[in-house]
Amino acid sequence: MRLKLTLNIIAFLLPVFLFAQVEETNPPDYIKTINFRSGTNENQLPILNMSDPIILEFDALNGNEDDFYYKIKYYNRDWTPSVLVQSEYLDGFDNQRIREYENSFNTYQIFSHYKLTIPNDQTRGLKVSGNYMIFIYDNNSELVFSRKFMLYENIANVGVVVKRTRDMESIEAKQRVELIVDSNRIQFNNPLQTVNAVIIQNNNLKTAITDIRPQYTLGNQLIYKYDSETSFWGGNEYFFFENKDVRGANNNIQFIDLQDLYHNYMYTNVSRVSQPYTYNPDINGNYVINNLDATNPDIEADYVWMHFSLKADNTIKDKNIHVYGSFNNYAIEEATKMSYDASKNIFSSSLLLKQGFYNYKYVVVNADGEIDEGYISGNHWQTENSYKVLVYYRDLGARYDRIIGYNEGSSVNISN
Repeated sequence: MRLKLTLNIIAFLLPVFLFAQVEETNPPDYIKTINFRSGTNENQLPILNMSDPIILEFDALNGNEDDFYYKIKYYNRDWTPSVLVQSEYLDGFDNQRIREYENSFNTYQIFSHYKLTIPNDQTRGLKVSGNYMIFIYDNNSELVFSRKFMLYENIANVGVVVKRTRDMESIEAKQRVELIVDSNRIQFNNPLQTVNAVIIQNNNLKTAITDIRPQYTLGNQLIYKYDSETSFWGGNEYFFFENKDVRGANNNIQFIDLQDLYHNYMYTNVSRVSQPYTYNPDINGNYVINNLDATNPDIEADYVWMHFSLKADNTIKDKNIHVYGSFNNYAIEEATKMSYDASKNIFSSSLLLKQGFYNYKYVVVNADGEIDEGYISGNHWQTENSYKVLVYYRDLGARYDRIIGYNEGSSVNISN
Protein backbone atom coordinates (compact mmCIF):
# COMPACT_ATOMS: atom_id res chain seq x y z
CA MET A 1 0.00 0.00 0.00
CA ARG A 2 2.81 2.39 0.91
CA LEU A 3 4.70 1.57 -2.31
CA LYS A 4 1.55 2.21 -4.35
CA LEU A 5 1.06 5.56 -2.63
CA THR A 6 4.69 6.52 -3.31
CA LEU A 7 4.36 5.62 -6.98
CA ASN A 8 1.17 7.66 -7.25
CA ILE A 9 2.91 10.70 -5.74
CA ILE A 10 5.82 10.32 -8.16
CA ALA A 11 3.41 10.00 -11.09
CA PHE A 12 1.64 13.16 -9.96
CA LEU A 13 4.79 15.23 -9.45
CA LEU A 14 6.75 14.08 -12.51
CA PRO A 15 4.80 16.23 -15.03
CA VAL A 16 5.29 19.23 -12.72
CA PHE A 17 9.06 18.83 -12.82
CA LEU A 18 9.15 18.01 -16.54
CA PHE A 19 7.05 20.97 -17.64
CA ALA A 20 7.92 23.63 -15.05
CA GLN A 21 9.38 26.86 -16.34
CA VAL A 22 13.11 27.11 -15.84
CA GLU A 23 14.40 30.04 -13.81
CA GLU A 24 17.82 31.64 -13.84
CA THR A 25 20.20 30.94 -10.96
CA ASN A 26 21.74 34.07 -9.50
CA PRO A 27 25.51 34.02 -8.94
CA PRO A 28 27.27 34.00 -5.55
CA ASP A 29 28.82 37.20 -4.21
CA TYR A 30 32.23 36.59 -5.80
CA ILE A 31 30.83 36.47 -9.36
CA LYS A 32 30.15 39.93 -10.81
CA THR A 33 29.42 41.79 -14.05
CA ILE A 34 27.90 39.02 -16.17
CA ASN A 35 27.64 40.30 -19.75
CA PHE A 36 26.68 38.89 -23.12
CA ARG A 37 28.16 40.35 -26.25
CA SER A 38 27.63 39.89 -29.95
CA GLY A 39 30.66 41.25 -31.76
CA THR A 40 31.55 44.51 -30.02
CA ASN A 41 28.05 45.27 -28.72
CA GLU A 42 27.16 44.60 -25.11
CA ASN A 43 23.84 42.90 -24.52
CA GLN A 44 22.49 42.96 -21.00
CA LEU A 45 19.52 41.09 -22.45
CA PRO A 46 21.10 38.61 -24.88
CA ILE A 47 18.88 38.50 -27.96
CA LEU A 48 21.32 37.51 -30.67
CA ASN A 49 21.23 36.83 -34.39
CA MET A 50 22.01 33.21 -35.26
CA SER A 51 24.82 34.32 -37.57
CA ASP A 52 26.61 36.30 -34.83
CA PRO A 53 29.10 34.89 -32.32
CA ILE A 54 27.95 34.50 -28.72
CA ILE A 55 30.31 35.96 -26.12
CA LEU A 56 29.70 35.52 -22.39
CA GLU A 57 31.94 37.40 -19.93
CA PHE A 58 32.06 37.58 -16.15
CA ASP A 59 34.46 38.35 -13.30
CA ALA A 60 35.46 36.09 -10.42
CA LEU A 61 36.60 38.19 -7.46
CA ASN A 62 38.10 35.43 -5.31
CA GLY A 63 41.52 35.62 -6.98
CA ASN A 64 41.84 31.82 -7.27
CA GLU A 65 41.91 31.52 -11.08
CA ASP A 66 39.22 28.85 -10.76
CA ASP A 67 38.19 26.56 -13.59
CA PHE A 68 34.65 27.03 -14.87
CA TYR A 69 32.66 24.81 -17.22
CA TYR A 70 29.57 25.47 -19.33
CA LYS A 71 26.54 23.53 -20.48
CA ILE A 72 23.82 24.68 -22.87
CA LYS A 73 20.20 23.55 -22.97
CA TYR A 74 17.33 24.36 -25.31
CA TYR A 75 13.80 25.33 -24.19
CA ASN A 76 10.34 25.93 -25.56
CA ARG A 77 9.01 29.48 -25.96
CA ASP A 78 7.50 29.35 -22.43
CA TRP A 79 10.84 28.21 -20.96
CA THR A 80 9.70 24.66 -20.34
CA PRO A 81 12.10 21.83 -21.31
CA SER A 82 12.19 20.99 -25.01
CA VAL A 83 11.91 17.48 -26.43
CA LEU A 84 14.93 18.09 -28.67
CA VAL A 85 18.05 16.11 -27.84
CA GLN A 86 21.35 17.94 -27.72
CA SER A 87 22.56 16.82 -31.15
CA GLU A 88 19.49 18.47 -32.71
CA TYR A 89 20.33 21.96 -31.44
CA LEU A 90 24.08 21.91 -30.74
CA ASP A 91 26.92 21.17 -33.16
CA GLY A 92 29.77 19.69 -31.14
CA PHE A 93 29.99 19.31 -27.39
CA ASP A 94 29.38 21.35 -24.27
CA ASN A 95 30.46 20.60 -20.68
CA GLN A 96 33.81 22.16 -21.61
CA ARG A 97 36.18 24.33 -19.63
CA ILE A 98 36.21 28.08 -20.26
CA ARG A 99 39.80 28.47 -21.43
CA GLU A 100 40.09 32.21 -21.96
CA TYR A 101 40.64 34.43 -18.92
CA GLU A 102 42.80 37.37 -17.83
CA ASN A 103 43.72 38.64 -14.39
CA SER A 104 42.99 42.21 -13.35
CA PHE A 105 45.67 44.82 -13.91
CA ASN A 106 46.39 47.87 -11.75
CA THR A 107 43.23 47.49 -9.63
CA TYR A 108 42.69 47.42 -5.87
CA GLN A 109 40.19 44.58 -6.24
CA ILE A 110 41.83 41.42 -7.54
CA PHE A 111 39.70 39.50 -10.03
CA SER A 112 39.87 37.21 -13.05
CA HIS A 113 37.93 38.12 -16.17
CA TYR A 114 36.52 35.07 -18.00
CA LYS A 115 35.40 35.04 -21.61
CA LEU A 116 33.53 32.28 -23.45
CA THR A 117 33.08 32.55 -27.21
CA ILE A 118 30.79 30.35 -29.29
CA PRO A 119 31.58 28.99 -31.88
CA ASN A 120 34.80 27.44 -30.56
CA ASP A 121 36.74 24.23 -31.15
CA GLN A 122 34.44 22.16 -28.94
CA THR A 123 31.09 23.91 -29.45
CA ARG A 124 30.99 24.64 -33.15
CA GLY A 125 27.62 26.35 -33.11
CA LEU A 126 23.92 26.26 -32.30
CA LYS A 127 21.67 24.87 -35.00
CA VAL A 128 18.20 26.27 -34.34
CA SER A 129 16.73 29.56 -33.21
CA GLY A 130 14.79 29.85 -29.97
CA ASN A 131 15.32 29.94 -26.21
CA TYR A 132 18.55 28.75 -24.61
CA MET A 133 20.02 28.64 -21.13
CA ILE A 134 23.73 28.53 -20.38
CA PHE A 135 24.81 26.96 -17.09
CA ILE A 136 28.20 27.74 -15.54
CA TYR A 137 29.69 25.14 -13.17
CA ASP A 138 32.75 25.18 -10.96
CA ASN A 139 35.45 22.52 -10.68
CA ASN A 140 33.28 20.53 -8.25
CA SER A 141 30.43 20.34 -10.79
CA GLU A 142 28.33 22.70 -8.65
CA LEU A 143 26.15 25.23 -10.46
CA VAL A 144 27.54 28.76 -10.09
CA PHE A 145 24.97 30.67 -12.16
CA SER A 146 22.79 30.39 -15.25
CA ARG A 147 21.57 32.87 -17.82
CA LYS A 148 18.92 32.84 -20.51
CA PHE A 149 19.68 33.89 -24.07
CA MET A 150 17.72 33.87 -27.30
CA LEU A 151 18.73 33.33 -30.93
CA TYR A 152 16.57 34.66 -33.75
CA GLU A 153 16.26 34.30 -37.53
CA ASN A 154 15.41 37.11 -39.93
CA ILE A 155 12.46 35.42 -41.59
CA ALA A 156 9.59 37.70 -40.58
CA ASN A 157 9.30 41.48 -40.50
CA VAL A 158 8.14 42.93 -37.20
CA GLY A 159 6.71 46.43 -37.02
CA VAL A 160 6.63 48.01 -33.55
CA VAL A 161 4.68 51.14 -32.61
CA VAL A 162 4.31 52.54 -29.07
CA LYS A 163 1.15 54.45 -28.19
CA ARG A 164 -0.71 55.72 -25.15
CA THR A 165 -3.19 53.35 -23.60
CA ARG A 166 -6.87 53.77 -24.46
CA ASP A 167 -7.94 52.93 -20.91
CA MET A 168 -9.04 56.23 -19.39
CA GLU A 169 -8.26 55.02 -15.86
CA SER A 170 -4.54 54.66 -16.67
CA ILE A 171 -4.16 56.94 -19.69
CA GLU A 172 -1.64 59.14 -17.84
CA ALA A 173 0.47 56.21 -16.64
CA LYS A 174 0.59 53.44 -19.25
CA GLN A 175 1.99 52.73 -22.70
CA ARG A 176 0.82 50.08 -25.12
CA VAL A 177 2.62 48.33 -27.96
CA GLU A 178 1.10 47.60 -31.38
CA LEU A 179 2.65 45.03 -33.73
CA ILE A 180 2.42 44.01 -37.37
CA VAL A 181 4.12 40.76 -38.40
CA ASP A 182 4.48 39.60 -42.00
CA SER A 183 6.76 37.38 -44.02
CA ASN A 184 7.30 36.56 -47.69
CA ARG A 185 9.10 33.34 -46.72
CA ILE A 186 6.48 31.75 -44.44
CA GLN A 187 2.81 31.14 -45.12
CA PHE A 188 1.40 31.31 -41.61
CA ASN A 189 -0.77 28.27 -40.96
CA ASN A 190 -3.39 28.71 -38.25
CA PRO A 191 -1.49 31.66 -36.67
CA LEU A 192 -3.69 31.71 -33.56
CA GLN A 193 -2.05 28.42 -32.60
CA THR A 194 1.36 28.63 -34.27
CA VAL A 195 2.48 32.25 -33.70
CA ASN A 196 3.23 33.86 -30.34
CA ALA A 197 4.79 37.24 -29.58
CA VAL A 198 6.73 38.38 -26.52
CA ILE A 199 7.22 42.06 -25.62
CA ILE A 200 10.06 43.05 -23.29
CA GLN A 201 10.32 46.49 -21.70
CA ASN A 202 13.78 47.93 -20.92
CA ASN A 203 15.56 44.58 -21.31
CA ASN A 204 13.79 43.16 -18.26
CA LEU A 205 12.73 39.62 -19.10
CA LYS A 206 11.06 39.25 -15.71
CA THR A 207 8.31 41.77 -16.59
CA ALA A 208 7.81 40.66 -20.20
CA ILE A 209 4.32 40.17 -21.63
CA THR A 210 4.13 36.71 -23.20
CA ASP A 211 1.73 34.48 -25.12
CA ILE A 212 0.37 37.30 -27.29
CA ARG A 213 -1.70 35.87 -30.13
CA PRO A 214 -2.52 37.78 -33.33
CA GLN A 215 -5.69 39.82 -32.94
CA TYR A 216 -6.62 39.37 -36.60
CA THR A 217 -5.00 38.69 -39.97
CA LEU A 218 -4.91 40.75 -43.16
CA GLY A 219 -3.62 38.57 -45.96
CA ASN A 220 -0.33 37.25 -44.62
CA GLN A 221 -0.06 40.10 -42.12
CA LEU A 222 -0.66 39.41 -38.44
CA ILE A 223 -2.10 42.43 -36.62
CA TYR A 224 -1.74 43.09 -32.89
CA LYS A 225 -3.67 46.16 -31.74
CA TYR A 226 -4.59 45.17 -28.22
CA ASP A 227 -5.03 47.63 -25.40
CA SER A 228 -4.67 46.11 -21.94
CA GLU A 229 -3.06 42.86 -23.20
CA THR A 230 0.03 44.71 -24.49
CA SER A 231 0.14 47.63 -22.04
CA PHE A 232 3.00 48.41 -19.67
CA TRP A 233 3.28 50.90 -16.83
CA GLY A 234 5.26 53.84 -18.14
CA GLY A 235 7.48 54.15 -15.09
CA ASN A 236 9.96 57.00 -14.92
CA GLU A 237 13.44 57.72 -16.19
CA TYR A 238 16.16 55.91 -14.27
CA PHE A 239 18.57 57.55 -11.87
CA PHE A 240 22.19 57.25 -12.95
CA PHE A 241 25.78 57.65 -11.81
CA GLU A 242 29.14 57.61 -13.54
CA ASN A 243 32.48 56.78 -11.96
CA LYS A 244 34.77 56.16 -14.92
CA ASP A 245 37.35 58.26 -13.02
CA VAL A 246 37.28 56.51 -9.68
CA ARG A 247 39.48 59.11 -7.97
CA GLY A 248 37.17 62.05 -8.59
CA ALA A 249 33.54 62.84 -7.86
CA ASN A 250 31.69 62.52 -11.18
CA ASN A 251 28.03 62.61 -12.17
CA ASN A 252 25.77 62.27 -9.13
CA ILE A 253 28.60 61.22 -6.81
CA GLN A 254 28.96 63.50 -3.79
CA PHE A 255 32.32 62.39 -2.41
CA ILE A 256 34.77 59.50 -2.47
CA ASP A 257 36.83 57.62 0.08
CA LEU A 258 39.68 55.12 -0.26
CA GLN A 259 39.86 52.31 2.27
CA ASP A 260 40.69 48.79 1.16
CA LEU A 261 38.75 49.70 -2.00
CA TYR A 262 37.32 52.96 -3.28
CA HIS A 263 33.96 54.01 -1.83
CA ASN A 264 31.68 56.35 -3.79
CA TYR A 265 28.90 58.11 -1.87
CA MET A 266 26.06 59.34 -4.03
CA TYR A 267 23.71 62.25 -3.46
CA THR A 268 20.52 61.31 -1.66
CA ASN A 269 17.62 60.67 -4.02
CA VAL A 270 14.00 61.53 -3.28
CA SER A 271 10.71 59.89 -4.15
CA ARG A 272 9.25 61.17 -7.44
CA VAL A 273 5.83 59.58 -7.28
CA SER A 274 4.06 62.90 -6.71
CA GLN A 275 6.30 65.00 -8.95
CA PRO A 276 5.49 65.90 -12.57
CA TYR A 277 7.36 64.08 -15.31
CA THR A 278 10.74 65.53 -16.27
CA TYR A 279 12.68 64.20 -19.25
CA ASN A 280 16.11 62.99 -18.21
CA PRO A 281 18.00 60.87 -20.80
CA ASP A 282 18.92 57.38 -19.58
CA ILE A 283 19.90 54.00 -21.02
CA ASN A 284 16.77 52.27 -19.76
CA GLY A 285 18.22 50.43 -16.80
CA ASN A 286 21.44 49.24 -18.42
CA TYR A 287 25.08 49.89 -17.64
CA VAL A 288 28.37 50.30 -19.52
CA ILE A 289 31.75 49.33 -18.08
CA ASN A 290 34.33 52.08 -18.54
CA ASN A 291 37.57 53.42 -17.07
CA LEU A 292 38.83 56.80 -18.25
CA ASP A 293 42.49 55.87 -17.81
CA ALA A 294 42.35 52.30 -19.14
CA THR A 295 43.00 50.76 -22.53
CA ASN A 296 41.17 47.54 -21.58
CA PRO A 297 38.31 48.21 -19.13
CA ASP A 298 37.56 44.48 -18.89
CA ILE A 299 40.58 43.98 -16.65
CA GLU A 300 41.55 47.58 -15.74
CA ALA A 301 38.21 48.90 -14.49
CA ASP A 302 38.20 48.58 -10.70
CA TYR A 303 35.44 47.52 -8.34
CA VAL A 304 33.97 50.25 -6.15
CA TRP A 305 31.59 50.22 -3.20
CA MET A 306 28.66 52.36 -4.33
CA HIS A 307 26.61 53.87 -1.48
CA PHE A 308 22.96 54.54 -2.35
CA SER A 309 20.61 56.65 -0.24
CA LEU A 310 16.92 57.53 -0.52
CA LYS A 311 15.13 60.13 1.56
CA ALA A 312 12.28 58.53 3.51
CA ASP A 313 8.77 59.89 3.78
CA ASN A 314 5.68 58.59 5.52
CA THR A 315 4.58 56.58 2.47
CA ILE A 316 7.68 54.37 2.34
CA LYS A 317 9.06 54.17 5.89
CA ASP A 318 7.51 50.75 6.48
CA LYS A 319 8.20 49.40 2.98
CA ASN A 320 10.64 46.79 1.72
CA ILE A 321 12.82 48.81 -0.69
CA HIS A 322 15.48 47.54 -3.10
CA VAL A 323 17.93 49.05 -5.59
CA TYR A 324 16.92 47.78 -9.04
CA GLY A 325 18.59 47.58 -12.46
CA SER A 326 20.26 45.31 -14.98
CA PHE A 327 23.57 45.47 -13.07
CA ASN A 328 22.44 42.21 -11.42
CA ASN A 329 19.89 41.07 -14.01
CA TYR A 330 17.04 42.83 -12.15
CA ALA A 331 17.36 40.38 -9.28
CA ILE A 332 15.81 41.09 -5.89
CA GLU A 333 18.27 39.79 -3.29
CA GLU A 334 19.62 40.57 0.14
CA ALA A 335 22.46 42.69 -1.28
CA THR A 336 20.02 45.08 -2.98
CA LYS A 337 17.81 45.57 0.09
CA MET A 338 17.96 49.02 1.71
CA SER A 339 17.97 49.60 5.47
CA TYR A 340 16.20 52.47 7.20
CA ASP A 341 18.17 54.86 9.42
CA ALA A 342 15.69 56.70 11.65
CA SER A 343 18.31 59.18 12.89
CA LYS A 344 18.93 60.42 9.33
CA ASN A 345 15.49 59.55 7.94
CA ILE A 346 16.99 57.82 4.91
CA PHE A 347 17.16 54.37 3.38
CA SER A 348 20.67 53.28 2.46
CA SER A 349 22.53 50.36 0.94
CA SER A 350 25.89 49.64 -0.70
CA LEU A 351 26.75 47.51 -3.72
CA LEU A 352 30.12 46.44 -5.10
CA LEU A 353 30.04 47.42 -8.79
CA LYS A 354 32.60 47.71 -11.56
CA GLN A 355 33.51 51.17 -12.81
CA GLY A 356 31.31 52.66 -15.48
CA PHE A 357 27.97 54.32 -16.21
CA TYR A 358 24.95 52.79 -14.44
CA ASN A 359 21.19 53.22 -14.41
CA TYR A 360 19.18 52.27 -11.34
CA LYS A 361 15.88 52.91 -9.60
CA TYR A 362 14.26 52.15 -6.26
CA VAL A 363 11.39 49.67 -6.11
CA VAL A 364 9.05 48.39 -3.42
CA VAL A 365 8.75 44.64 -2.95
CA ASN A 366 5.39 43.67 -1.48
CA ALA A 367 4.80 40.87 1.02
CA ASP A 368 3.80 38.49 -1.79
CA GLY A 369 7.06 39.18 -3.64
CA GLU A 370 5.45 41.39 -6.28
CA ILE A 371 7.65 44.27 -7.42
CA ASP A 372 6.08 47.73 -7.64
CA GLU A 373 8.37 49.81 -9.86
CA GLY A 374 6.16 52.89 -9.76
CA TYR A 375 5.57 53.21 -6.02
CA ILE A 376 8.63 55.46 -5.58
CA SER A 377 9.41 56.52 -9.16
CA GLY A 378 5.86 57.14 -10.36
CA ASN A 379 4.35 56.17 -13.72
CA HIS A 380 4.11 58.52 -16.72
CA TRP A 381 2.98 57.90 -20.27
CA GLN A 382 5.72 60.26 -21.54
CA THR A 383 8.60 58.16 -20.16
CA GLU A 384 11.13 57.07 -22.76
CA ASN A 385 11.19 53.25 -22.64
CA SER A 386 12.68 50.70 -25.02
CA TYR A 387 10.72 47.66 -26.19
CA LYS A 388 12.00 44.46 -27.76
CA VAL A 389 9.66 42.09 -29.57
CA LEU A 390 10.28 38.39 -30.29
CA VAL A 391 7.99 36.39 -32.59
CA TYR A 392 7.89 32.63 -31.98
CA TYR A 393 6.62 30.18 -34.59
CA ARG A 394 5.92 26.46 -34.29
CA ASP A 395 4.41 25.10 -37.49
CA LEU A 396 1.80 22.38 -37.28
CA GLY A 397 3.59 19.14 -36.40
CA ALA A 398 6.89 20.84 -35.50
CA ARG A 399 8.78 19.90 -32.32
CA TYR A 400 10.29 23.22 -31.27
CA ASP A 401 9.63 26.97 -31.24
CA ARG A 402 11.65 29.06 -33.68
CA ILE A 403 12.16 32.79 -33.23
CA ILE A 404 11.44 33.98 -36.74
CA GLY A 405 11.45 37.72 -36.17
CA TYR A 406 12.82 40.39 -33.86
CA ASN A 407 12.62 44.16 -33.69
CA GLU A 408 12.92 47.05 -31.26
CA GLY A 409 10.78 50.09 -30.61
CA SER A 410 10.93 53.15 -28.41
CA SER A 411 8.37 55.43 -26.82
CA VAL A 412 10.46 58.51 -27.63
CA ASN A 413 7.92 59.30 -30.39
CA ILE A 414 4.88 57.96 -28.59
CA SER A 415 1.54 58.86 -30.12
CA ASN A 416 -2.11 58.71 -29.11
